[in-house]
Amino acid sequence: MSKRAVLEVIALDAEDAVAAQAGGADRLELVTDMAADGLTPSRETFAGIRSSVDISLRVMLRLADGFAAGDVDALVRRAQELRSEGADEFVLGFLDEDGGPDMAAVETLAGAIDGCRWTFHRAIDRAADRDALRKQLADLPGLDTYLTAGSATGVDDGLPTLIAEAARCGEPGYEPRLLIGGGLRLDHLPRLREAGVDAFHIGGAARPDGWSAPVCAEAVAQWRAALDG
Repeated sequence: MSKRAVLEVIALDAEDAVAAQAGGADRLELVTDMAADGLTPSRETFAGIRSSVDISLRVMLRLADGFAAGDVDALVRRAQELRSEGADEFVLGFLDEDGGPDMAAVETLAGAIDGCRWTFHRAIDRAADRDALRKQLADLPGLDTYLTAGSATGVDDGLPTLIAEAARCGEPGYEPRLLIGGGLRLDHLPRLREAGVDAFHIGGAARPDGWSAPVCAEAVAQWRAALDG
Protein backbone atom coordinates (compact mmCIF):
# COMPACT_ATOMS: atom_id res chain seq x y z
CA MET A 1 0.00 0.00 0.00
CA SER A 2 1.16 3.49 -0.77
CA LYS A 3 -0.67 5.08 2.17
CA ARG A 4 1.61 5.41 5.20
CA ALA A 5 0.23 3.45 8.13
CA VAL A 6 -0.03 5.12 11.53
CA LEU A 7 2.30 3.73 14.20
CA GLU A 8 1.33 4.65 17.76
CA VAL A 9 3.68 3.83 20.65
CA ILE A 10 2.98 3.89 24.40
CA ALA A 11 5.17 6.43 26.19
CA LEU A 12 5.58 6.84 29.94
CA ASP A 13 7.95 9.80 29.92
CA ALA A 14 9.99 12.14 27.75
CA GLU A 15 12.78 9.59 27.24
CA ASP A 16 10.27 7.13 25.81
CA ALA A 17 8.75 9.83 23.65
CA VAL A 18 12.04 10.95 22.13
CA ALA A 19 13.06 7.36 21.33
CA ALA A 20 9.67 6.54 19.82
CA GLN A 21 9.75 9.59 17.56
CA ALA A 22 13.33 8.81 16.53
CA GLY A 23 12.24 5.29 15.57
CA GLY A 24 9.44 6.55 13.35
CA ALA A 25 6.34 6.68 15.54
CA ASP A 26 3.58 8.94 14.25
CA ARG A 27 1.75 9.28 17.55
CA LEU A 28 2.17 8.46 21.22
CA GLU A 29 -0.29 7.17 23.78
CA LEU A 30 0.66 8.76 27.08
CA VAL A 31 0.04 6.77 30.25
CA THR A 32 1.47 6.05 33.65
CA ASP A 33 1.45 2.88 35.79
CA MET A 34 1.44 0.01 33.31
CA ALA A 35 1.00 -2.35 36.25
CA ALA A 36 -2.58 -1.05 36.20
CA ASP A 37 -2.67 -1.31 32.39
CA GLY A 38 -2.16 2.43 31.86
CA LEU A 39 -3.56 5.35 33.85
CA THR A 40 -3.71 9.12 33.36
CA PRO A 41 -0.30 10.79 33.51
CA SER A 42 0.27 14.01 35.45
CA ARG A 43 0.01 17.36 33.75
CA GLU A 44 3.73 17.81 34.45
CA THR A 45 4.54 14.57 32.61
CA PHE A 46 2.40 15.66 29.70
CA ALA A 47 4.09 19.06 29.57
CA GLY A 48 7.55 17.47 29.64
CA ILE A 49 6.69 15.13 26.80
CA ARG A 50 4.97 17.84 24.76
CA SER A 51 8.11 19.98 24.96
CA SER A 52 10.32 17.04 23.88
CA VAL A 53 8.60 15.86 20.68
CA ASP A 54 6.48 17.29 17.89
CA ILE A 55 4.28 14.31 17.03
CA SER A 56 0.67 13.77 18.12
CA LEU A 57 -0.03 12.82 21.73
CA ARG A 58 -3.12 10.96 22.92
CA VAL A 59 -3.50 11.08 26.70
CA MET A 60 -5.18 8.32 28.69
CA LEU A 61 -8.16 9.28 30.87
CA ARG A 62 -8.37 6.45 33.40
CA LEU A 63 -7.79 6.54 37.15
CA ALA A 64 -7.88 2.86 38.15
CA ASP A 65 -7.34 -0.58 36.67
CA GLY A 66 -10.36 -2.13 34.99
CA PHE A 67 -13.11 -0.69 32.82
CA ALA A 68 -15.37 1.01 35.37
CA ALA A 69 -15.28 4.80 35.22
CA GLY A 70 -15.07 5.34 38.98
CA ASP A 71 -14.97 9.00 40.00
CA VAL A 72 -16.13 10.77 36.85
CA ASP A 73 -15.82 14.22 38.44
CA ALA A 74 -12.14 13.50 39.16
CA LEU A 75 -11.65 12.37 35.56
CA VAL A 76 -13.23 15.58 34.32
CA ARG A 77 -10.87 17.62 36.48
CA ARG A 78 -7.86 15.72 35.16
CA ALA A 79 -9.05 16.21 31.60
CA GLN A 80 -9.45 19.94 32.18
CA GLU A 81 -5.98 20.20 33.71
CA LEU A 82 -4.48 18.41 30.71
CA ARG A 83 -6.44 20.60 28.32
CA SER A 84 -5.00 23.65 30.07
CA GLU A 85 -1.50 22.28 29.32
CA GLY A 86 -2.36 21.93 25.65
CA ALA A 87 -3.54 18.32 25.40
CA ASP A 88 -5.91 18.01 22.47
CA GLU A 89 -6.22 14.25 21.88
CA PHE A 90 -7.35 11.63 24.41
CA VAL A 91 -7.96 7.92 25.06
CA LEU A 92 -10.87 6.67 27.18
CA GLY A 93 -13.46 3.92 27.44
CA PHE A 94 -15.73 2.60 30.18
CA LEU A 95 -18.21 -0.25 30.49
CA ASP A 96 -21.22 -0.68 32.74
CA GLU A 97 -21.96 -3.76 34.84
CA ASP A 98 -23.70 -5.45 31.90
CA GLY A 99 -20.78 -5.04 29.54
CA GLY A 100 -22.28 -2.19 27.58
CA PRO A 101 -20.71 1.24 27.23
CA ASP A 102 -21.07 3.45 30.30
CA MET A 103 -22.78 6.16 28.31
CA ALA A 104 -23.12 8.61 31.19
CA ALA A 105 -19.38 8.54 31.89
CA VAL A 106 -18.29 8.53 28.26
CA GLU A 107 -20.68 11.34 27.28
CA THR A 108 -19.55 13.43 30.24
CA LEU A 109 -15.88 13.06 29.32
CA ALA A 110 -16.52 13.63 25.63
CA GLY A 111 -18.18 16.89 26.67
CA ALA A 112 -15.31 17.79 29.01
CA ILE A 113 -12.72 17.47 26.25
CA ASP A 114 -14.89 19.74 24.13
CA GLY A 115 -14.70 18.19 20.69
CA CYS A 116 -11.08 16.94 20.90
CA ARG A 117 -10.35 13.78 18.97
CA TRP A 118 -10.29 10.61 21.06
CA THR A 119 -9.83 6.86 20.98
CA PHE A 120 -12.21 4.38 22.63
CA HIS A 121 -9.65 1.93 23.97
CA ARG A 122 -9.66 -1.83 24.52
CA ALA A 123 -12.75 -1.76 26.69
CA ILE A 124 -14.41 -2.71 23.39
CA ASP A 125 -12.67 -6.08 23.66
CA ARG A 126 -14.52 -6.74 26.94
CA ALA A 127 -17.90 -5.53 25.69
CA ALA A 128 -20.89 -7.87 25.73
CA ASP A 129 -21.76 -6.81 22.17
CA ARG A 130 -19.14 -5.01 20.07
CA ASP A 131 -21.56 -4.05 17.33
CA ALA A 132 -24.10 -2.61 19.76
CA LEU A 133 -21.37 -0.65 21.55
CA ARG A 134 -20.21 0.90 18.30
CA LYS A 135 -23.72 1.97 17.38
CA GLN A 136 -24.38 3.45 20.82
CA LEU A 137 -21.19 5.53 20.60
CA ALA A 138 -21.58 6.46 16.94
CA ASP A 139 -22.78 10.03 17.42
CA LEU A 140 -20.36 11.13 20.14
CA PRO A 141 -18.26 14.13 19.15
CA GLY A 142 -14.56 13.54 18.58
CA LEU A 143 -14.56 9.73 18.52
CA ASP A 144 -12.33 8.83 15.58
CA THR A 145 -10.56 5.60 16.62
CA TYR A 146 -11.09 2.22 18.28
CA LEU A 147 -8.03 0.62 19.85
CA THR A 148 -8.74 -3.11 19.71
CA ALA A 149 -7.21 -6.54 19.50
CA GLY A 150 -10.50 -8.04 18.38
CA SER A 151 -10.53 -10.18 21.52
CA ALA A 152 -9.87 -9.77 25.22
CA THR A 153 -7.06 -12.31 24.85
CA GLY A 154 -5.22 -10.53 22.05
CA VAL A 155 -4.77 -10.31 18.29
CA ASP A 156 -4.10 -14.03 17.82
CA ASP A 157 -7.68 -14.80 18.83
CA GLY A 158 -9.15 -11.54 17.56
CA LEU A 159 -7.80 -11.57 14.00
CA PRO A 160 -11.01 -12.86 12.35
CA THR A 161 -13.04 -10.18 14.16
CA LEU A 162 -10.61 -7.45 13.13
CA ILE A 163 -10.70 -8.49 9.49
CA ALA A 164 -14.50 -8.63 9.54
CA GLU A 165 -14.74 -5.18 11.14
CA ALA A 166 -12.26 -3.71 8.66
CA ALA A 167 -14.55 -4.90 5.86
CA ARG A 168 -17.41 -2.88 7.40
CA CYS A 169 -15.49 0.40 7.31
CA GLY A 170 -17.86 3.28 6.60
CA GLU A 171 -21.01 1.56 7.86
CA PRO A 172 -22.91 3.21 10.75
CA GLY A 173 -20.78 2.72 13.87
CA TYR A 174 -17.78 1.62 11.80
CA GLU A 175 -16.58 5.02 10.60
CA PRO A 176 -13.86 5.39 13.29
CA ARG A 177 -10.44 4.08 12.37
CA LEU A 178 -9.30 0.68 13.59
CA LEU A 179 -6.09 0.94 15.64
CA ILE A 180 -4.80 -2.56 16.27
CA GLY A 181 -2.99 -3.33 19.51
CA GLY A 182 -2.86 -5.96 22.22
CA GLY A 183 -0.54 -8.89 21.61
CA LEU A 184 0.22 -7.51 18.16
CA ARG A 185 3.23 -9.07 16.41
CA LEU A 186 5.05 -8.28 13.21
CA ASP A 187 3.74 -11.46 11.62
CA HIS A 188 0.16 -10.21 12.02
CA LEU A 189 0.82 -7.20 9.80
CA PRO A 190 0.47 -8.72 6.31
CA ARG A 191 -3.07 -10.02 6.90
CA LEU A 192 -4.18 -6.83 8.61
CA ARG A 193 -2.70 -4.59 5.91
CA GLU A 194 -4.32 -6.75 3.22
CA ALA A 195 -7.64 -6.22 5.01
CA GLY A 196 -7.15 -2.47 4.79
CA VAL A 197 -6.07 -1.74 8.36
CA ASP A 198 -3.76 1.27 8.48
CA ALA A 199 -3.11 1.99 12.17
CA PHE A 200 -1.13 -0.02 14.71
CA HIS A 201 -0.35 0.37 18.43
CA ILE A 202 2.61 -1.12 20.29
CA GLY A 203 3.72 -1.08 23.91
CA GLY A 204 5.84 -3.99 25.03
CA ALA A 205 7.01 -4.57 21.46
CA ALA A 206 8.82 -1.23 21.66
CA ARG A 207 10.65 -2.39 24.81
CA PRO A 208 12.68 -5.55 24.14
CA ASP A 209 14.06 -5.38 27.69
CA GLY A 210 10.64 -5.14 29.35
CA TRP A 211 8.54 -2.40 30.90
CA SER A 212 11.28 -1.51 33.36
CA ALA A 213 13.38 -0.34 30.40
CA PRO A 214 12.68 2.64 28.12
CA VAL A 215 11.36 2.55 24.58
CA CYS A 216 14.00 1.33 22.14
CA ALA A 217 14.23 3.47 19.00
CA GLU A 218 15.62 0.52 17.02
CA ALA A 219 12.64 -1.65 17.95
CA VAL A 220 10.23 1.08 16.85
CA ALA A 221 12.21 1.47 13.62
CA GLN A 222 11.75 -2.24 12.91
CA TRP A 223 7.98 -1.77 13.06
CA ARG A 224 8.18 1.37 10.95
CA ALA A 225 10.15 -0.49 8.30
CA ALA A 226 7.72 -3.41 8.32
CA LEU A 227 4.76 -1.08 7.84
CA ASP A 228 6.46 0.96 5.15
CA GLY A 229 7.77 -2.08 3.33
